[in-house]
Amino acid sequence: MPDTIRKLDYFAAQIPDKPGEGARILQALRNEGVNLLAFSGFPSGKRAQVDFVPENPEALKTAAKKLKLKLGARKSCFVIQGDDRVGALTDTLTRLAEAKVNVTASQAITAGMGRFGAIFWVKSRDVNKAAKLLGAT
Repeated sequence: MPDTIRKLDYFAAQIPDKPGEGARILQALRNEGVNLLAFSGFPSGKRAQVDFVPENPEALKTAAKKLKLKLGARKSCFVIQGDDRVGALTDTLTRLAEAKVNVTASQAITAGMGRFGAIFWVKSRDVNKAAKLLGAT
């Protein structure tokens, strides 16, 4: 079965870089009924940046406002899901490289039961080019 590649909205937020902060925010979003398709977090200076990829962007924005969580502007990322195999991302990343599209960050993981998932980001100026090249929905 071919991989599914989707161009999705994501929203970044700066939060305190301290134990339990991510869990607190994820629990609050869960309590508000926000379903996340992906979540990423990493240190950024003295704080942490968290990226939320919601199933429903409006639900995330409504919940964030209620929770006083300041979200950045809507941006785009790509999420890939497919059958796990050796070199699962190789063809996708090679196609982008050959088109001179730089991947600025990526994360991938096996999901068990023979499946994998990945998320990657490109510069905003390359989002439409990457989406067209990869047939992202």
